[in-house]
Amino acid sequence: MRNKTALTAAALAAAAALTLTACGSSGDSGSKSPVADVSASAKTQAATLLDRPFTKPDLVLTDTNGKKFDFRAETKGKPTLIYFGYTNCPDVCPLTMGNIAVAKKALPKADQDKLQVVFVTTDPERDTPASLGKWLKGQDPSFIGLTGDFPTIQAGARQLGIGIDPAAKDKDGKVVSMHGAQVIAFSPKTDQGYVLYGEDATVADYTKDLPKIIKGENP
Repeated sequence: MRNKTALTAAALAAAAALTLTACGSSGDSGSKSPVADVSASAKTQAATLLDRPFTKPDLVLTDTNGKKFDFRAETKGKPTLIYFGYTNCPDVCPLTMGNIAVAKKALPKADQDKLQVVFVTTDPERDTPASLGKWLKGQDPSFIGLTGDFPTIQAGARQLGIGIDPAAKDKDGKVVSMHGAQVIAFSPKTDQGYVLYGEDATVADYTKDLPKIIKGENP
């Protein structure tokens, strides 16, 4: 998402829909929410600022302890990153979560405690609460893992313009999950998702941007 002018959520989703891959960028249908107090501007970095920020999805799933997790309620007023992926992903998912984990550790302890990082599985049949928790523990024990029934997960992702397909076997017989690779950052001030990262975002990008995201500022 480098060297691009900021896009509306709907336009971003429409463009991204053309690139759905097993672990690549994708989109589905965009948010229709009105323009919030974070306005768009041209950026020359990994983050894309949206002139029509996403509203947090109405998403109630199960966390790695087997308890109900209401995404909106549990992350209200907190700086939050959300990513949809799966633990058997060979490349983009572990890289993305690893990059965020490294950047998070560079934050002051107080800021680390404020930041919520939520990983929603796109492969719920294999990603049970136990297996998801074990995988995330290797990334960062504070990361929140969510699973549940696929239609609910797919609907939640669609509210953020992220397309996902049911896990299926590829031509080599491996089970893969087709999903978008965007990370959406939500402001603690507005609870709106106004910052988007593509799969090319690096540790350095997150390290530079997270302090501002935690404050509800534009990166």
